[in-house]
Amino acid sequence: MRALLASLMLTMACLASAQSAGNPFGASANQPQFLPVEEAYQLAVEVQDDGNLHAYWQIADAYYLYQHSFKFRLEAAGESIPLGVDYPPALEREDEFFGQVRVYYDQADILLIPEQVPRQAVLRVGSQGCADAGLCYPPQTQYFAVDFTTGSATAIPPPEARPASDSAAAATATRVTTLLYMLLLAFGGGAILNLMPCVFPILSLKVLGFTHSSEHQRHLHSWVYAAGVVASFVLVAALLIALQQAGRAVGWGFQLQSPGFVIALAYLFVAMGLSLSGLVDFGAGIMGAGSDLANRGGLSGSFFTGVLAVVVASPCTAPLMGTALGFAITQPPAIALLVFAALGAGMAAPLLVLGYSTMARRLMPRPGPWMETLKQLLAFPLYGTAIWLLWVAGRQTGVNTMTAALAGALALTLGLWLWRRGRWGKATAVACMAAAIGLGSWRSLDEHGPQASQLSGGRLPWSQQAVAELRAAGTPVFVDVTADWCITCLANESAVLLTEDMSAAFAAHGVAYLVADWTNYDADIAALLRRHRRTGIPLYLMYPADPAAEPLLLPQILTPGAVLEALRAVAPGPDIAAH
Repeated sequence: MRALLASLMLTMACLASAQSAGNPFGASANQPQFLPVEEAYQLAVEVQDDGNLHAYWQIADAYYLYQHSFKFRLEAAGESIPLGVDYPPALEREDEFFGQVRVYYDQADILLIPEQVPRQAVLRVGSQGCADAGLCYPPQTQYFAVDFTTGSATAIPPPEARPASDSAAAATATRVTTLLYMLLLAFGGGAILNLMPCVFPILSLKVLGFTHSSEHQRHLHSWVYAAGVVASFVLVAALLIALQQAGRAVGWGFQLQSPGFVIALAYLFVAMGLSLSGLVDFGAGIMGAGSDLANRGGLSGSFFTGVLAVVVASPCTAPLMGTALGFAITQPPAIALLVFAALGAGMAAPLLVLGYSTMARRLMPRPGPWMETLKQLLAFPLYGTAIWLLWVAGRQTGVNTMTAALAGALALTLGLWLWRRGRWGKATAVACMAAAIGLGSWRSLDEHGPQASQLSGGRLPWSQQAVAELRAAGTPVFVDVTADWCITCLANESAVLLTEDMSAAFAAHGVAYLVADWTNYDADIAALLRRHRRTGIPLYLMYPADPAAEPLLLPQILTPGAVLEALRAVAPGPDIAAH
C-alpha cells in the first residue's frame, strides 16, 4: 500500500513532465527548463547471440532512474514469455516518496534473460526517474520490436496510439493534475508550519480567545486571521517575484537578511511578551485574545496576528514545503501566486477548524484561572524568540550592534511601563521608544562589519573557486548552504551534520565540508540556489571529485543514513553505520 501511494504521489508530482516542449505551464525562456524525458533517459535495446537482451539507458547528468520502477514484459504471438532480470549494482538513497530506494546515475545496463527465444517478439519496458533538482517524470513505457533471428531491436510506437487530439487532452489533464498536487503539497506544508517553534506561540495566543467567544466571534475572527495569513503569503510571493524579475536573486526568508528587520521583529516579540506577562496591556486590538474580540480593534488584531504568523514562519521550512516552493519559482507569476496562496490556506486551516468544529473545540479545556497562567507562560517562548533574533542580528553585524539593540529593548520596556503613568509618563515613554528605535538602527558601531564565523571540525568557507580547486585536486566536496536565521538548518546541523560520528565519516571518506553562510545576502550564494532551482535554504550538495560530474542533491530534512549514502556514492571509505 505504501509503495502504491508513493507511486501515485510521485506520478502527480511530475513537474518535469513538460513533454518535449519544456515547462508544462508555459514558462518564459529565462526560467529553468528540464530535459524532455527522451533526452534525460535514452534507452537502447540490444539482442545478444545467446538470445538474451540488454536494456541500456544513457542517463543525463543530475538525473537518475529508480530500480524498483523498472518493468519488463516480452510478448510473442499474444503470449507473455517469462523474463529473468539481472540488475547491476545501484546507489542506495533515502527518497522522500519511496523511503530507502536504489537508483542509477549516468547509465543502467540491465540483462534480460527470456525463458524461451521466439523468432519475433515485442518488448515492453517501463521506467521512472527524477532530476536531482527534485522534479520528477511520470512513469514511462517504451516498446521495441525484437527480431531474434536477425539480432535487431527497433523502437516502435505503443500498440494503440491515440489520436493527436486525445494526446493533447491527456497532456492538459496531466498539467492540471500536477498543479493540483502541488497545491496539495503547499497546503500540507502550510498546515505543518503551525507546529514549528517560531509559529506555535502565535497560534496559541489566538486559540486562547476561542475559549470564551461566541460562535459568531469564532467564525468571524478565524476568517479574518485566515485573510491575514493568505494575504501575507501572496504579498511576500509578489515581492519575491518582482525582485527576481528585476534581476535580484532572492529566496524564501530573504527579509531576515536585513538586521533592521530582525531587530524590529525582536522588539515586537519583547512587547508581546510584556503584554502576556501583565506588565503592559495592549488590549484585544494587538493581541487578538481578549474578551471583546468582536470590536473593530479585535478584527484588526486577528488580521495582524495572521500577518505576524507568516513573518515569523519564514525561517522555518516544513516538510512538503520545499517541493511546492521549488515548483512555484519555475512557473509564471499567476501560478506561483496560487501556490503561495495554498501555503497560506494550509497555515490558516487549523484555526478555521477550531472555529467551526464542535468536536475540535470539545478537546479544548474549559475556561478558568488556568488561562491566565497559560497566557503568562506563553510569554517565555516569545522572550526566547526575541533573544534568538537579537543573536541573529549580532551574527549579521557584530557584538556592538547587538548590545545596542539589547539596550534598545530595555528602553522599549521602560517606555511601555511608563505609558500609562500620566502625561509626563507618556512624554517620557515616547522619548524611550525613540531611543529604542535609534539604538536599533545604529550600524556604525561595528566598523569592520560582521565577523566571519569560526568554522569548527575542519569545515571551510564556501566559494565556487574553492569547490573547483578541491575537485581538480581529486577531493569530493560537500556544500552546506545555511544561515543563522534558518531553524531547519540549525536542527540538521545539531542532529546530523556536526555530530562526532558524522565528522568522522567525512574524514574517513576524504570529503571536504564547505559552508556557504547566507545569514547576510550574498549574490554568489543566491546564484547557487537559483542554479539548483531552490527558493530558500537549507541546500545540501555532494560533489564527486570528477569536475565534470553533477552534484547529488540531498533532502532538506537530513538523516544520518541519507548523508552516509551520499558520502559512499562520491568516495570510497569504511562502512560507517548511521546512528
